[in-house]
Amino acid sequence: MQYLILSLISGVLLSLSWPTYGIPFFIFFALVPLLLAEHQLRLFSSTQYKGWKIFGLSYLTFLIWNAVTTGWLYHAQSPDGTPSLMAVLFPVLVNSLLYASVFSFYSFFKKMKGTYWGLAFLISIWMAFEKFHLEWEFTWPWLNLGNAFAEYPKLIQWYDTLGATGGSLWILIANVFLFYTIRIWQAERSRKELIKNASIYIGIMVIPMLISWYKYYHFDFQSKGEVSVLMLQPELDPYTEKYTKDSLQITEELLALAAENAKGQIDVFLAPETALPGYGSYSEKGIGNSVTLKSIQEFVRQHPKSVFIAGLSTHRVFPIDEAPANAYQYDQYAAESYNSAIQITQSGLSEIYHKGKLVPGVEIFPYMHLLKPILGDAMLNFGGTIASLGRDKERMVFANPYNKMKAAPIICYESIYGEFTTEYVKKGANLLAIVTNDSWWGVSEGHRQLLSYARLRAIETRREIVRSANSGMSAKINALGEVEEHTLYGDRTTLFSKAQLYEEHTFYTKTGDWISRVAIFVLGFIIFYTWIQWVRKKIKW
Repeated sequence: MQYLILSLISGVLLSLSWPTYGIPFFIFFALVPLLLAEHQLRLFSSTQYKGWKIFGLSYLTFLIWNAVTTGWLYHAQSPDGTPSLMAVLFPVLVNSLLYASVFSFYSFFKKMKGTYWGLAFLISIWMAFEKFHLEWEFTWPWLNLGNAFAEYPKLIQWYDTLGATGGSLWILIANVFLFYTIRIWQAERSRKELIKNASIYIGIMVIPMLISWYKYYHFDFQSKGEVSVLMLQPELDPYTEKYTKDSLQITEELLALAAENAKGQIDVFLAPETALPGYGSYSEKGIGNSVTLKSIQEFVRQHPKSVFIAGLSTHRVFPIDEAPANAYQYDQYAAESYNSAIQITQSGLSEIYHKGKLVPGVEIFPYMHLLKPILGDAMLNFGGTIASLGRDKERMVFANPYNKMKAAPIICYESIYGEFTTEYVKKGANLLAIVTNDSWWGVSEGHRQLLSYARLRAIETRREIVRSANSGMSAKINALGEVEEHTLYGDRTTLFSKAQLYEEHTFYTKTGDWISRVAIFVLGFIIFYTWIQWVRKKIKW
């Protein structure tokens, strides 16, 4: 029972730490009860099947954490309009399984090599797992530990150096050292040692925060210009309107919303993800002849020196023998669909950018060539496409022909990826323009958390963010990660803001997730060293 209680405490503490409702300081000791349960069960219990019981305890901890923090996925709707149980069950159950597996590997290794090596292994394998979770096609880094402080930007200004992955390392070290401190106290009962270790633990937590406060009050990036942005929030229900309304009507309403609120000089009109065309998509071959996009171009001509950036659905047609693997076949041709962004100027259309990080199960069929023969077309249908979309391999920047703005067209899910976002900045982006449609989950933590994570990208890159959401919350975020102004969810409205253009590169922009790469190297070294020792012991070398 005591092991079960400790497991439950860890799950609750992790849940209470999470944005946007939580208190992140709990995260500094949230894993300690689970670590204590594992240690006591492994060393002092006479029960059988210890490994499986440790796996079960850790699975319970991570199940609570996943269910509480991402249970809002339940609000996604099935095609018949009912809440999608699969939309929440699969990510919650599988993600909990992955975290429990990581913890079980730690427990197994600790059993072989002892506590000190085991704790080093835990930090390295957890960091390696978070990096893996950022890269593979089942990617779901929503609960990477460094995200916990997204609502407290004053405390994490040093993310411009180490990124959110540095935050994960910070939190892991704090938890591991507190567990170590408790174990030393249990073994030696030395007050002097306790005071020393407690002081180190407090330093681990406080010193990065003090550095952050200093950086916050000494921010010295110099703006290279300013642009006026009008963020459009059309408030189209993604289930009953967005894919059923006529595309001409959607465009007319969007432009009417822009015209009603365009006071003074507007440099950028920003429309949300898949704002156009509604049902269906634009063929990229003939997109210049689109009636709806021509009407937007005419609107831009009525507003001198302005551009219109919008999210839209597009597709390309290929001969069957040249089609990508995920294209849909039609007779002698095949089509590949995209979640895209475009910039429209007075002279025409810029290049189209295709979303590079796709939502597993909704926009991409992960590892299609392996799983499709087994699962068939088992994609989650949230009212939009059930295709496995195409994507761009490189990031793109929209240069404004009338000023110094170079906007990064970040599409929804992409905004939770740190190193991925730096690729836009390396291409020259001096403004992050996020277009999103996060209204699939209604009034829940889903859209709040996604907005909150965008604050991390502002700090990491020191770029201001303008964010246009279909139903809210549209927002302006400064380079310190502070939400200066935002709309309310569910309002049909606009948000006007002036955004600064910064061009200096942070250390994180230049180096990316180097801490994760070091962790992977350390993990490999520990495994290799352990294997060498095992071989030497076997052959008595």
